[in-house]
Amino acid sequence: MALLVQKFGGTSVGSIERIEAVADIIIRQRQLGHQVVAVVSAMSGETNRLLALAAQVDDRPSTRELDVLVSTGEQVTASLLSMALIRRGYPAVSLLGDQLGMNTDNLFTKARILDIDTRRLRQELQHGRIVIAAGFQGRDGEGNITTLGRGGSDTSAVAIAGALNAEECQIYTDVNGVYSTDPRVEPKARRLTSIGVPAMLEMASLGAKVLHIRAVEAAAQYRVPLRVLSSFEPDQGTLVLSDEDEPMPQQNVSGIAFKREQALIFLNNCDANPATLANILELLAHKGIEVDVINQVNQKVGKVDYAISIPSLELREALTALSNTDQLAGVNITSRDDLAMLSLVGVGIKTNASLSSQFFRVFADENIDVFIASSGEIKLSVLIERQYLELAVRALHATFGMADE
Repeated sequence: MALLVQKFGGTSVGSIERIEAVADIIIRQRQLGHQVVAVVSAMSGETNRLLALAAQVDDRPSTRELDVLVSTGEQVTASLLSMALIRRGYPAVSLLGDQLGMNTDNLFTKARILDIDTRRLRQELQHGRIVIAAGFQGRDGEGNITTLGRGGSDTSAVAIAGALNAEECQIYTDVNGVYSTDPRVEPKARRLTSIGVPAMLEMASLGAKVLHIRAVEAAAQYRVPLRVLSSFEPDQGTLVLSDEDEPMPQQNVSGIAFKREQALIFLNNCDANPATLANILELLAHKGIEVDVINQVNQKVGKVDYAISIPSLELREALTALSNTDQLAGVNITSRDDLAMLSLVGVGIKTNASLSSQFFRVFADENIDVFIASSGEIKLSVLIERQYLELAVRALHATFGMADE
């Protein structure tokens, strides 16, 4: 008898009909003799509905109260799924963040998991119950409700699987695995049977939304076997392999990832000393703002210019933080919010010069300006105008031969 953790995303539980289908998936595993912990998201569209209600009250609501509000979405799903299982004769219990022992820090709307007290979880499993866990949420040290940010239900699932030493963590979504790029942009995208944790980590961090980046980080940390499947047409999906299990790659390029909504902040006339950049990053980190790329774009005597890319949704907060400090007095701060980040991901990219030249030749041939470029061991990333994103994705996909045969 194995212990499985199964996570079901918003589209997988988006209606009563879909919740009944999820119950079928869980019951099949129980009939095979397995214990199951199911981690659920809010029904599709519910989080956005709740956020819209908050915006009608205050366009900048208290983040603590925002967490109290949006956490109710997962509570609804968990209770409905438990009801569906109980009606069919399978004992089930829904548990919220504090009942799960999900302990987090107090960075509201972007909390991180500190640890999980598994006593209640293990007790319910020992009594033969299917546990339906509300994903995306936890409690801080003062008992406040916290949420883990968009995609946080994935993170909840992997963390629970690691804490319970589960046989496998299965992420059920509306796609049947990890693809070479978003099939909605490139219909010829190829499904990967497996992908290594390092490449999946880059894909997730660079915008591939099939898995949340914190979930991949947690899978690496806890060495949890991770599988991405479709709740609509379940099959073998894509297995995310640990470093030890990953075979030598048959090709260099794993996929193309992108972030559609990116902004650039330009900080001109900064003092040319190491403290300046440190101060900038500390200001952004204090607000929980993720920085994607930093470029030093110009240097003069005693002065330097920086360009920093961040998610568009965080631009206003970032500009407020950077403008309201004496540390950057005299710095000219401007921005643009019409960009996208596009990345090529694969093992050995840094050491394969021909891949780099092919990558940038695509942009030259399509007459697409590159505003910022960066590279790592297994990625090449550029910022381009958002209007050219889909053209660039398709061109790169064809150039690197990633089409489904």
